[in-house]
Amino acid sequence: MPSELDGATVEVIRNYLVSVGEQMRRTLVRAAFNPVIYEVLDFGISIYDGDLELMAEAAGITSFLGANDHAIVKGVEYVGKENLAPGDVYLLNYPYWSGAHSYDAMLFAPVFRDGGEAPSAYLAVRAHWMDLGAKAPGYVLDSTDMHQEGLIFPGTRIVHKGEVVRDIVELIRFNSRLPDLTIGDFHAQLASLRTGENRLAQVWEKFGGETVDQAVKQIIEHGERVARKAVAALPDGTWTAADYCDDDGITDDLIRMEVKVTIDGDRMEVDFNGSDGAVLGPVNLPIGATESLAKSTFKELTTPDEPSNAGHYRALAITADPGNFFHAQYPVATFTQWSGIVAFELIHKALAGVLDSIPASSGGDEPGFMALGHDPRTDEDFVISNNEGIGWGARRDRDGANAQQHPSQSVVRNTPIEVLEHKSTVFHERLELIPDSGGAGTFRGGVGVLREVRYLADGEVLSMKKKSKTRPWALEGGHEPEPSGMTLWPGTDREKRVGMYRAAMRAGDRFVNRTAGGGGFGDPLDRDPAAVVADVLDGYVTAAAAERDYGLVVAPDGSHTETPARAERRRVRDGAERHDT
Repeated sequence: MPSELDGATVEVIRNYLVSVGEQMRRTLVRAAFNPVIYEVLDFGISIYDGDLELMAEAAGITSFLGANDHAIVKGVEYVGKENLAPGDVYLLNYPYWSGAHSYDAMLFAPVFRDGGEAPSAYLAVRAHWMDLGAKAPGYVLDSTDMHQEGLIFPGTRIVHKGEVVRDIVELIRFNSRLPDLTIGDFHAQLASLRTGENRLAQVWEKFGGETVDQAVKQIIEHGERVARKAVAALPDGTWTAADYCDDDGITDDLIRMEVKVTIDGDRMEVDFNGSDGAVLGPVNLPIGATESLAKSTFKELTTPDEPSNAGHYRALAITADPGNFFHAQYPVATFTQWSGIVAFELIHKALAGVLDSIPASSGGDEPGFMALGHDPRTDEDFVISNNEGIGWGARRDRDGANAQQHPSQSVVRNTPIEVLEHKSTVFHERLELIPDSGGAGTFRGGVGVLREVRYLADGEVLSMKKKSKTRPWALEGGHEPEPSGMTLWPGTDREKRVGMYRAAMRAGDRFVNRTAGGGGFGDPLDRDPAAVVADVLDGYVTAAAAERDYGLVVAPDGSHTETPARAERRRVRDGAERHDT
């Protein structure tokens, strides 16, 4: 292997490897059959060296990218390195190894160089398949063990020496309610892998295999150095935080999640052992999913501007004992892992008192929905989903952003209305921002979204929410916003507010999906009156809320006056602060 390479060469090779991932991504998006992949971008693509160390990845769902790191090791262990052959592709969706639910299917492939006996690299492409024969179509909201959650593949060879294994593909086809979509997306992932193999071969040919190996070694070492330096700059100590996830879909009990974060020199440990144990319903997290959410937060806090590699995570230790809510064991149900999205911000909450960069909680969830049914226009069944925007939490120096995907979801997008209506029998009555949904504060939380949908034919709706019973948290005296929720059959005698729920809908039935805003930061009385006026004029805050929360009466022309109550509240507050000091 060449000696230490100069920095310029290493940086050029690093960008070539990132480009390999990006070209794999483009292939997948262009070839996918399923809007969840080509519109929502519900996938993760990772590139590993011969030692299964992450070299590069493409932009995708953050939780998939971290979960791939766990899954690739488990998959190769199961198959055995000695059994891998050029042209092979393997299918893994066993949740306790894959770090995701069973419909998030990961294909992985060894890549051999120059006729070598062992792989020089591995490629992984994970994407959401719409149906693998679980107990109910769409998402499974009430499973109680893995065997109700669809076909399971622990690392099954689905392509052998370049030839698709027909028996496995036909097994999938005959067990899927949506076989054309599912098999089409399999081939899209396969095309993505082949693109990666070809591009990697070009990189090796251009620079030489040993030179690339040395560059990867230096890239990973650099990642470790900068991450440890970033951790060392943080204060030492131990901090804890707790929050609650909605019920498990079987009982009505809240699920307590707790994290303990310890920083010691250049090392951080994240310990989830104070949390509840595994629950009966499908919201438990496999350890791979837990590792992924912790890695995502760690990356954000330490090296947010660098493309990920294995070195960035060597300073992080993650603990959750088997049987814990955050370390599900066979055969515990794991299908609806929205709980991991709620838990993502738990580490933020633990560190909020010591790091000025931490914002208040976002809306705390990915409160989307899924529509299912039969389309009489095409005489075909459909399943389509939408990830809904929420408000982001306010920071020490700025308001939260409005109507964004959850911070854990990276590049994920919502599904355009045009696609939803073309691919299903839903019709949108309205889609708008919700005034007053952001938590009040010196800096205001971003606002959430209201979506009203009417069914044109009989079908089903699945409400996907795990933070509908408790409010997102605020900081430094800011206000906590109302949680997300869905109202079924609004304005009728059947009207019902739900969190995670499946409902049959008749033609003409409606639902209203409301998402939470972000938490506020700081006392609302300290908000700049000009900012309150701007919020009222822009429609983010109503005049009534401006008077109630900020003590300002705002006229339609933008003029404003301070209420006597505001002056009194400030007098009482300032007097209490003087007394405390």
